[in-house]
Amino acid sequence: MTSQRLLVLQSLWAMERRQPDGFERSLDENLAMIQQAGFDGISTSCNDPGRVNLIARALNGSGLAVEGMCFPQTIDHLKSAIDLAKQINVLHLNVQPDIRPRRVSDCIPLLDGWIRVAEEAGMPIYFETHRNRMTTDLLFTLDLMDEVPGMRILADLSHILLGREFWYPISDEDEALVRQGLDRAWAFHGRVASREQIQVEITFPQHRIWLDLFLGGWKYGFRSWRKRAGTGACLSFTCELGPQPYAITDRQGKDTTDRWEEALLLRSLVRDLFDSVASEEQALPARGVAI
Repeated sequence: MTSQRLLVLQSLWAMERRQPDGFERSLDENLAMIQQAGFDGISTSCNDPGRVNLIARALNGSGLAVEGMCFPQTIDHLKSAIDLAKQINVLHLNVQPDIRPRRVSDCIPLLDGWIRVAEEAGMPIYFETHRNRMTTDLLFTLDLMDEVPGMRILADLSHILLGREFWYPISDEDEALVRQGLDRAWAFHGRVASREQIQVEITFPQHRIWLDLFLGGWKYGFRSWRKRAGTGACLSFTCELGPQPYAITDRQGKDTTDRWEEALLLRSLVRDLFDSVASEEQALPARGVAI
């Protein structure tokens, strides 16, 4: 499995500044920053045809990989998103089901329909663990996964942690629940949360316990993916350090850290983590230990 690769993407949403000076970089400037910094690609929504057309032109010849995102409420919504996603040749579509039935049984027809439509279109889709979506609660999502075997997950651990307000240290029982989700994860979105905040500054020393916790979760997820994925498969990890109100701001409304610099740090940490998992797997047979 040495040929398996990690693609680290940067979210275009996370490139928004939303600072008091009102200045925003252009799409071309953001894409240039992402490419020059050495990211493998981008993550962007596939909802607005005009926006997708602009991105398609801007990406032409860049070589950047693309993750698409959509927020369907119906089967037809996903069909439209797939049509747009094909225009930018996405790796996969990240589906955030924008509907919140109270019963698992009410979700099954939608999930089955989305999966069927995606298979017919030849489009890989992953359902993101995300607040205020069908997957807002970890336990409900695990129940969905039990009922819909074809449901593949895009794991965003920040929403899981904050949604359940897990205490630190995480109990063995709660960790086991998270790992059930990670064992069905085929892509990742990355930011670090605490039990009170969706996004904390990863360079602040008081948040080191949360950063280490997330690194441990991602490491488990990478190991699990490598066992399930085939030779030559690519795993995507999107750095998604969002602008305010995700980002905590000071009295003047400015970010408390440089999110771009933190995204570069996160990318480095994740790449090292993936490489370490691969190295550990290669070393185990030499010690006579089963993987």
